[in-house]
Amino acid sequence: MPSTRDTKTHALLRLARSGPVRARDLEAAGIPRAYLRRLCDRGLLEQVDRGLYRLPEAPVTELHSLAEVAKRVPHATIALLSALQLHQLTNEAPHAVWILIDRNARAPRLGTPKLELVRASGAARDHGVEVRTIEGVRVHVTTPAKTVADCFRYRRHVGLEVALAALRDYLHPSGPGRAAERSSTRGPSRIDALVAAARADRVYTVVRPYLEALA
Repeated sequence: MPSTRDTKTHALLRLARSGPVRARDLEAAGIPRAYLRRLCDRGLLEQVDRGLYRLPEAPVTELHSLAEVAKRVPHATIALLSALQLHQLTNEAPHAVWILIDRNARAPRLGTPKLELVRASGAARDHGVEVRTIEGVRVHVTTPAKTVADCFRYRRHVGLEVALAALRDYLHPSGPGRAAERSSTRGPSRIDALVAAARADRVYTVVRPYLEALA
């Protein structure tokens, strides 16, 4: 019959197989935090940052930093340049993870990865958010339309050139493997989604002339 220690070890490893583990995740599973150090000492877990652990063999994707931030800052939404990268609306790799948080929320403090944050409230915060699963972690991210609208809303942060490039790529997807996207996502529904997002961000009057020129 397995000992209590073996049972809790297996329970912790099962938890880690679903994605990065925070120390506070153990409380809900009834596992003492001391098990994190024990498993790290045995090489069964590794600490990737303060309070964050994962399996040594866990797959690390190019979007690992997004999963890490989502795990540690669950109230944040991946946005702007990081969302552009996720939606393949840019070829640039952001120097930091860009997040959107509530206007009154406390700013997160992480050692790594580096964060760039913007704030919003109401429709500008809640409109156009979808959930992706990255490395087993539920990640909240702005939709393609909301991401483009946000680039115009926060153009002083990212630059108008970035916003215009994102708009062009949004309206005219191109590149290998995106033929299906071009056929299924162009047209009124895609433009309507952008208009709705721009209105939620209160930047429709800014976006409209560029939209009319590029559509």
